[in-house]
Amino acid sequence: MGETPIPLYYKLYVDLKESLNSGKYQKGDKLPTEKELCQNYGISRLTVRRAMDELRREGFIERLKGKGTFVTGSKREEQLAILTGFTDEARKRGSETRSVVLENKLVRVPADAVELFDIPADAMVVLLKRVRFLEGEPYAIEEAYLNVGADIRFLNITQRDMEKESLYGILRKEFNINISYAEEEMELTRLKKEEARFLRQEQDDCAIMRKRFTYTKSDICIEYVISLYRADKSKFRIVRRI
Repeated sequence: MGETPIPLYYKLYVDLKESLNSGKYQKGDKLPTEKELCQNYGISRLTVRRAMDELRREGFIERLKGKGTFVTGSKREEQLAILTGFTDEARKRGSETRSVVLENKLVRVPADAVELFDIPADAMVVLLKRVRFLEGEPYAIEEAYLNVGADIRFLNITQRDMEKESLYGILRKEFNINISYAEEEMELTRLKKEEARFLRQEQDDCAIMRKRFTYTKSDICIEYVISLYRADKSKFRIVRRI
């Protein structure tokens, strides 16, 4: 039997991806137009679009209406085995980060957290909701619920400038809370209209939802976090050992 021919779109996809990985195209660079790629490779516009759609899905490029296709860079990889805050993780990598606070107030405890927080269903907790930016682009929406029943000092968070401060920095350095481990689950979801607006995506675009319960060394659950990550900007790495 003869070898299966490689699809034309895949050849273009591989060629462009190698150019992106090699540094030929830098973040912010404009890629050749569909017409130019058709002429250079002798392929149809439909074939070019399929290759470009794959690169866009992987987070390497983005298309701006009326302007063209631009390089966005590779996805940010996060180590799931290590428990760190968003700001601390970004600083370790030398990345520029900032946050925009959407809500910082007392709310009723979410139903999902009542049992693990070990508080009444009508108890109040602190909600800190922020849009997280990485290298100037919106990366995630993060809702952190803090268990006031575990530590009354969490009320202080509502008075802090959480666009500039690190939550885990406050918990560890000021409150001397010994954060030990977390239980986390992940699933694919689709963005609602408001979520898409905050993340500069389209409604119904795919996103990664992460839910995390964070514990102290005394096995007290102090935090429940719901995060939505842009699927085109995120990838996660797990190291498994025997």
